[in-house]
Amino acid sequence: MKAIILKKTGKPHVLAPETVPDPAPAAGEVLVEMAYAGINYAEILSRKGLYGWAIKRPYILGMEGSGVISAVGDGVDSNRVGEKVVVGTQYGCYAEKIALPAERAIPAVDHFSMAENAAFVVNYMTAWISLNQMAKLQKGETLLITAAAGGVGTAAVQIASKMGAKVYGLAGSQEKIDFLKELGATDAFNYRESDCFEKLKAATGGLDVVLEMVGGDVFKQAYAMLNPFGRLTLAGFASLDLKKWNPFSWWKTWRDIPRANFSDLAHKSVAVMASHIGYLLDDPERMMAIYNDLAAFVTRHKIRPIIGKTFPFDAVADAHTFIESRKSIGKVLLAHDSAESRKGT
Repeated sequence: MKAIILKKTGKPHVLAPETVPDPAPAAGEVLVEMAYAGINYAEILSRKGLYGWAIKRPYILGMEGSGVISAVGDGVDSNRVGEKVVVGTQYGCYAEKIALPAERAIPAVDHFSMAENAAFVVNYMTAWISLNQMAKLQKGETLLITAAAGGVGTAAVQIASKMGAKVYGLAGSQEKIDFLKELGATDAFNYRESDCFEKLKAATGGLDVVLEMVGGDVFKQAYAMLNPFGRLTLAGFASLDLKKWNPFSWWKTWRDIPRANFSDLAHKSVAVMASHIGYLLDDPERMMAIYNDLAAFVTRHKIRPIIGKTFPFDAVADAHTFIESRKSIGKVLLAHDSAESRKGT
């Protein structure tokens, strides 16, 4: 089979498909023939050697995707063969096939295409946990989503608007701002403009909840706008740009890491939280409970994942380059040669 193995860190060109032996499911595992793999910013950080949750190289990149179970190991119900699933795991999805624990192959959402299923689990669970489980977002509250046009951001806009919040987003172009308004945001602002937060302050008066995924000055200004009893949840660090060969970047990275001072938290009566859904892999019962609640919510509110662009599997380097260009909207996918025949099924 073809797979993308991360052997060394570097720029996108270090990624290229190669032929490796097909995996076989061990006891308690299933074998999934992948249709699509979702690309996450964590995998870009992994490629750069900057992701703390990454395993030791070499390994196959990829935390999520969609496909069909083609074989099962001992102890797994053979009736699962042929089942369409969403895969959520730590690594291994940038491949034509993956063998993984059966509980990490989750039944696909029936009314989603295989591409939409591949765009669902990481982004939407991150948004759902950040807003619903942690921040306890309430109807009528004012929410700011930074990096709002990305995969997690678009998921959060959809979810929060259906929860009845007043949703504001930050994005880097007028095209993205217009898209966020169409998606359900009350308003959106260009973070590249120097008066961005002045406009946000004038529009909102203050923020009840922030879903923060940038760091640096964006984190500091969003935190400063929290109302009493406000909550800020961290779900990413897009401004991270550490270059091991450039000592000047070390200082900038250290300076831009989001921080909170406990005495200041107490004085303002606010909370700063952080989430990482990967740790749910060790608690499959809780993971499934959250996933089922989320799937029911998006079904009830007719929410569908936003897919910005799909690249052929062999063009993985181009896909990483595209995401790093900050031109992407929604989720970026890798498609296998056979994926088009499964689209919409």
